[in-house]
Amino acid sequence: MKVRIEGMSCSGCSARVEKAMKALAGIEEVQVDLADHSATYAGELSEAAVREAIEGIGYEVKGFEA
Repeated sequence: MKVRIEGMSCSGCSARVEKAMKALAGIEEVQVDLADHSATYAGELSEAAVREAIEGIGYEVKGFEA
């Protein structure tokens, strides 16, 4: 699954997003792409949980793609 993220502007931002997502129960893999403003992840978790984790650290979720 891929999530579009607005507000990431540096490698520190992408590291914060990766850390927040890796802390979620059910996450198996996360790869954040700063240039594409997205994160690709695998695991058994809801979009709501992913949105809450990302928005909880100050970034905006713009949408999800399968």
